[in-house]
Amino acid sequence: MSYRGMVAGIVSFKAHQGDVGEAYYARPTGDGPFPGVVLIHHMPGWDDWCMEATRKLAHFGFAAIAPHLYFREGPGTPDDLAAKARAAGGVYDNQVVGDVAGAMAFLRAQPEANGKVGVIGFCSGGRHAYLAACQLDGVDAVVDCWGGNIVVDDPSQLTPQRPVAPIDLTEKLRAPVLGLFGNDDKNPSPAQVDTLEAKLKSLHKYYEFHRYDGAGHGFFAADRPGYRPEQAKDGWQKVISFFHKNLD
Repeated sequence: MSYRGMVAGIVSFKAHQGDVGEAYYARPTGDGPFPGVVLIHHMPGWDDWCMEATRKLAHFGFAAIAPHLYFREGPGTPDDLAAKARAAGGVYDNQVVGDVAGAMAFLRAQPEANGKVGVIGFCSGGRHAYLAACQLDGVDAVVDCWGGNIVVDDPSQLTPQRPVAPIDLTEKLRAPVLGLFGNDDKNPSPAQVDTLEAKLKSLHKYYEFHRYDGAGHGFFAADRPGYRPEQAKDGWQKVISFFHKNLD
């Protein structure tokens, strides 16, 4: 089912530690009830592509919100704030998880909500989505799109901002997982995807992994050289079906 009309725009929400953050929110027109999805943006930031992806989710029947994870970096364009965040080593995991919790609460407070909420993330956001699903109550489904550094091969890669490898928290995971990966990717590499799959399987977690030949990192992003339209179309279909299966 798709919706021809939607409402979309910038909203405020209560973020980590009560900070007032901004987010992009899109939902179908009508009374609902609609399932909710938190979209966690990639390292390049809260950019046009992430807002387009948020609207895509709304088109297919979800009330979707994309919190701006870099809003604390001060005034400036999303590109400028993303550059500042990257230069500082990225945002702290606990802050991101708190922002995701706030975005989830925003969705559940809307009159058109059905009460269920999933999370989806791309690149660093895929890592954050997996992390949030391991640490927060009330995540009903999680989609990891090529999240790097979920598996950490070298402990020296851990930082004050990222003090833990999310794979080590998998036992706490309660939500079903959909993972989409390109076989030409370097982070996560196919071997790292194998490691994550083995962990999920050993703990009897529900998951679906789909791996795409001829695709590398960020193959959904139509504005980037790595875009692969055939693989992206199939991947999006799997995302929409997975969320409807678990959130309707």
